[in-house]
Amino acid sequence: MELLQRRILSDGKVLPGGILKVDGFLNHQIDPALLYEMAQELKRLYAGEEVTKVLTIEASGIAIAAMVGYVFGCPLVFAKKSKSKNISSDLYSVEVESFTHGNTNTVVVSREYLKKEDKVLIIDDFLATGAALVGLKALVEQAGATLVGAGIAIEKVFQGGGELLRSQGLRIESLARIASMGDDSLSFC
Repeated sequence: MELLQRRILSDGKVLPGGILKVDGFLNHQIDPALLYEMAQELKRLYAGEEVTKVLTIEASGIAIAAMVGYVFGCPLVFAKKSKSKNISSDLYSVEVESFTHGNTNTVVVSREYLKKEDKVLIIDDFLATGAALVGLKALVEQAGATLVGAGIAIEKVFQGGGELLRSQGLRIESLARIASMGDDSLSFC
């Protein structure tokens, strides 16, 4: 998606260790107009699919996932990284490793919000190693729901997660695909 690529080039920052900082417009300070255009593109890419739930993992994917849920006319469910006192104990859960944060979280979704009859579109801001997608896919499978595919804002192709998951049959539509990143530069596929 050219609009997103231009925004990455103008406002993104490449940090050491394969980190792309886009928090000025995507996942800390958020540009709603950009997110709306991204959601519209994902709606176009998944046209004809009957999506009944959008699923993401907290926290950075929530904003784009909410906009995607809005354009699809369906609820957003986000996997929580910790169980709080106000969430049911009847949960789906899975361990997910975070590339960005360098830790592992047990993520949970209440069984009340993810059902067998759901057709789920996973949304996330980044795809690097694929760990978050693998975890979210496992939650959909635990529910017995149908996984329609995944919509990703930015895929770091050089980290291999997308290729691995596509080889396993998962449909992934990424709006910006980064082929490589250097000390102050990046190139798109």
